[in-house]
Amino acid sequence: MDLSNLQAPPGASKKKKRVGRGEGSGHGKTSCRGHKGTGARAGGGTRPGFEGGQMPLMRRLPKRGFHNPFAREHAWVNIGQLEIFDAGAEVTPELMVQRGLVKKKNDRVKILADGVLTKSLTVKAHGFSAKAREKITSLGGKAEVITHA
Repeated sequence: MDLSNLQAPPGASKKKKRVGRGEGSGHGKTSCRGHKGTGARAGGGTRPGFEGGQMPLMRRLPKRGFHNPFAREHAWVNIGQLEIFDAGAEVTPELMVQRGLVKKKNDRVKILADGVLTKSLTVKAHGFSAKAREKITSLGGKAEVITHA
């Protein structure tokens, strides 16, 4: 057996339905669209979520809360997770992505105070909790806020 005599198993490939090719085909005249109505017309059809005039599900469900479209998502990194870096290192969001602390390169990073830090580090992030900033500076490190992006 080689590439020249390969065949798809029976039933794996199906011919495309050819409509509007005469009455004898079984798919002629109305081309499987029926008579009149929204679906029969060119450009017809209903929008997503339309339920034939019944109140759509998205309007039947109660609405709760508020979603701020301008909210900025942050990737949270606990101070205890920074132990993987060497003492005196400059920790940037790019380094955190490389080490797997942050998933996406473009995430804004906020440092939180959970955990124990035993090394002096220069940490650059988009935000710090007050307690995290205090813990970093108490060990002789620096907490630098990145203002761009």
